[in-house]
Parts: sequence; structure tokens; C-alpha cells
Amino acid sequence: MGDLERMASTPAFAAIRDEIIALAGLKPAERLLDIGAGTGLLTLAAAARVQAVSALDVSQAMCAHLERKCGALGVENVEVLHGDAVELPLANDAIDVVLSNYCFHHLRDADKLRALAQIRRVLRPGGRLIFGDMMFRLGVAKRRDRAVIALLVKRVIAHGPAGLVRLAKNALRILTGRWERPASVEWWQNALRQCGFVEVAVYPLEHEGGIAFARKPLD
Repeated sequence: MGDLERMASTPAFAAIRDEIIALAGLKPAERLLDIGAGTGLLTLAAAARVQAVSALDVSQAMCAHLERKCGALGVENVEVLHGDAVELPLANDAIDVVLSNYCFHHLRDADKLRALAQIRRVLRPGGRLIFGDMMFRLGVAKRRDRAVIALLVKRVIAHGPAGLVRLAKNALRILTGRWERPASVEWWQNALRQCGFVEVAVYPLEHEGGIAFARKPLD
């Protein structure tokens, strides 16, 4: 858990958190769902701004860690749920806002679409979805994809021999289909509209990430 806590506390992740929270425009009476809650980066930032937070994670160990963390901090309006983004354990129209950060790139494209359908189901009419994620494709056809891949390779190589070993391992994971599965900004724009969301806005950040905003229609 220590490595994840250190990563979550980096300036880059703090900046994404702050941007997502700002875009969400949270209100005191709202109920919020954090998908892939992890160490609570978004959950803890949102909890003081809303009525209740459901913090969902696929890892039982991470759920237990977050429960202990909320208890230690005296946060009482967070319910930690063990579950999967593609089968949300919540009722229809139960949530005002869904947030997520660096979760969806673990899913295959078909499961990303299933997750979006589930999010639309649990959001109330007019509810908002705001998330950050890796947003590029593993390819060289597009300029941004080439730039992001070059940046990631440069970061890894900067760690010297250990970085070269990590680069080789990641290359093997890619070849065997076991690496992350990020989608591009354009893919997310199309997917959100395809799943029935409106007011869709997806934009890249200066690194490999991007942020998306969408709303469930009122009717």
C-alpha cells in the first residue's frame, strides 16, 4: 500500500484530483460514487463536500485499507464497497455524481463500454460523470501517441539499469496482452456519446493523462 500512497501524493496526481473535484461542482446534499477509489485520493477530497460517498474498488485489500484510513481520519460519510466497474452494486438513479481516476485503463474497450452503461444506470437524470485516466493508444500513427510513448520510455530509462529491465518487462507484457489498455481522447468522446451521455467534453493533459466530463440526460 505504501507505493500506492506515495504515488497518490505526488504533485501530478494531486493536480488531477483538484481538477476533477473542481469540474464536479459538488454540492452538500449530493451522493457520490468513486470508482476505483484506491487509497482514497478522490473519496477523501469529496467526502467533506457531499452528503455521502460510495467508494468502490475491485481489491478487497484496498477496500480494507481505505476503511482503516477513513476511520483513522474520522471520516464517517464514506461507505467502502468491494465491486467491479462493469457491475456496480447500486440501484438505478441512486447517485448524483460519479468520479474516477486512473481506473478505466485497466479495462478492455468492451468493458469500458459496460462500465459507462452501468454508470449511466446508477446516475440520476442530470447526474455528472467526471474522470481522469491514461488517454493515448499504443501506436505511432498519431502525434500525441508518439509523444506520450516517448515520454514514458524516457522516464523509465532515467532509472538506469533497473529502468531498462522494467522497459523490457513492459514490452513483454504488451506483446502478451497483459499491459494496461488506455483509450484515446477521441475514443472516450465517441464512447460517452454512444452510451447516451450529453455535454461530453474530453481533453488531454500535458502528460499521458486526460480528463472527461459528461452528463446523463434529464429525460
